[in-house]
Amino acid sequence: MSDPACTATRSQPRRWVDNAVHLIEADARRSADTHLLRYPLPSLWSDGVDVQLYLKDESTHITGSLKHRLARSLFLYALCNGWINEHMTVIEASSGSTAVSEAYFAALLGLPFIAVMPASTSSSKIALIESQGGRCHFVAESSQMYAEAERLAMETGGHYLDQFTNAERATDWRGNNNIAESIFQQMGQEPHPIPDWVVVGAGTGGTSATIGRYIRYRRHPTRLCVVDPENSAFFPAYAQGRGDVTTGMSSRIEGIGRPRVEPSFLPDVVDRMVTVPDAASIAAAHHVSGVLGRRVGPSTGTNVWGAFGLLAEMVAQGRSGSVVTLIADSGDRYADTYFDDEWLTSHSLDTAEYSSLLIEFERSGAWS
Repeated sequence: MSDPACTATRSQPRRWVDNAVHLIEADARRSADTHLLRYPLPSLWSDGVDVQLYLKDESTHITGSLKHRLARSLFLYALCNGWINEHMTVIEASSGSTAVSEAYFAALLGLPFIAVMPASTSSSKIALIESQGGRCHFVAESSQMYAEAERLAMETGGHYLDQFTNAERATDWRGNNNIAESIFQQMGQEPHPIPDWVVVGAGTGGTSATIGRYIRYRRHPTRLCVVDPENSAFFPAYAQGRGDVTTGMSSRIEGIGRPRVEPSFLPDVVDRMVTVPDAASIAAAHHVSGVLGRRVGPSTGTNVWGAFGLLAEMVAQGRSGSVVTLIADSGDRYADTYFDDEWLTSHSLDTAEYSSLLIEFERSGAWS
């Protein structure tokens, strides 16, 4: 006779989890893919050289940013790992777009959501999170967010989504309608369908990990460039081959740059990194907003600054081809900061010199 002590069963509320996964997948089916916009550039800058820039417009997600994809993946990852169950509180360390998108999915599943953030977070960002049904919990310093999120998860019996650790794990980089697969499918009928470069910023590192892995999996010759703002640890860590770099300062470009190297940042799938001055990022955001006729966020400016540099390099080499980057979110979220002259002056951000460089690039294809 077998010993009953040698067996054990864990009761899992599978019916609720099954329905939760169904709700998220149904929501995805109701959502169209985001647009791939062709950025207007001169047809030819020099003899026979044709370069094209494309912007993957992630601001058209229902929660308004690239982080909508990440939030969906994080919820599915946690549900399928058995980490989220009915009535459980979901918690994240985020004061930005990730929290907005995660609050949306928590509300979809009928779960309470808490975003842990610094007390200095702007009232407009707090309002966005609360508009999706989330609750904001404040800490004195941004460095305290991680530990406080873990503490709240223990206290409430909830689950800490931990975007900075799980971003690269939660997304299926081989396909399943991730952003990389979408980009390459949408490029299929373009003059240069396989881009020379894809340019992205790094916040969690999840997007660069997904695109870098997909490029290798599909054996494309495309290279991945990650652009990084001031005060971020990602570039010095990449340049020095270290994972323990810290800066002790927060990035001034919302959504990208971190004071430490996050676990989801995978430097070995990145072909090049470029640092971008914060004033250049903002100048590029203003410039692109003028070209498109609608505001784009500051990290989009960082992306485009990096993309312009690569396009100029291709022009100088006499090499035709394409570059793809992202519109990460709408600039309307930053009307009282990056698009406010008084705010820029108070933060010593003078964009004039960089604005001139952007205009000269579009005129001549040259890049200082």
